[in-house]
Amino acid sequence: MKKNILFSILIFCFTTTTLFSQEQTNDKVKYTAHNKGKFYFYWGGNRESYSKSDIHFKGKDYDFTLYDVESVDKPMGWHIDYINPSRMTIPQTNFKIGYFVNDHYNISIGVDHMKYVMNQNQVVKIGGVIGNSYTAAGSYIDSGTNTIDLTDGGFLKFEHTDGLNYVNSEISRVDDISKLFKIRNTDKFQVNITEGIGGGLLYPKTNSTLLGKERYDDFHVSGFGFSAKAGLNFTFFKYFFIQTELKVGYIDMNDIRTTNSNSDSASQEFFFLQKIIAFGGIFRL
Repeated sequence: MKKNILFSILIFCFTTTTLFSQEQTNDKVKYTAHNKGKFYFYWGGNRESYSKSDIHFKGKDYDFTLYDVESVDKPMGWHIDYINPSRMTIPQTNFKIGYFVNDHYNISIGVDHMKYVMNQNQVVKIGGVIGNSYTAAGSYIDSGTNTIDLTDGGFLKFEHTDGLNYVNSEISRVDDISKLFKIRNTDKFQVNITEGIGGGLLYPKTNSTLLGKERYDDFHVSGFGFSAKAGLNFTFFKYFFIQTELKVGYIDMNDIRTTNSNSDSASQEFFFLQKIIAFGGIFRL
């Protein structure tokens, strides 16, 4: 009987000690040490630079190209609209939600809400044919041998300002580089480097005034894009972060709606450089 009691006490002490040791060990494992199974999301703003592009316009009675067209973005700066629920889609914004499949790699979906505005104050080369019903009829033949001044906007205004919406999916890698800055407690502050590649569809709402026609004013799938990015992630108190990214990409928009007529369309290709700053959270369900 005494042996059974003694044996039971020894088992209890061994089990308690083992559990306590495991608990101490687990206490030392920081939340930020492993990412597998975590979800994250972020919301932020962006600025863009675009390469020059050739824009091809065609319809029943015209077919012409504008060459080396310059464009800019349409920033708002620091503005309350970024967090105003009724107006937060007006600025240039970024939204993303993602999931870590292991400690280093995550997959995500998101929308880069960029804005593209053709620079109105420019003279560009033009080539092609314009029908007799327009003021400019017959003036532009042979690619690149004639020019047109776009300044007054009477011939063309061309913007993707209700969104050069790049709806994309990405795969990204994240690495903790806190040790480089001698940061020991990453649960309070952590520095990560991230890089990734992605692709997706362009879903813009193009605002264009072309040859005096009534514009088309709805969202339309207009093409596709590819991109690559690199950035820094600063995580605070396990769950909150600020992320900065530089993203470069290629966009091919081969079916842009320009007017209410189904026969009118435009196409263009260009490269972009996007600078992003975003605020987000990371958590495990």
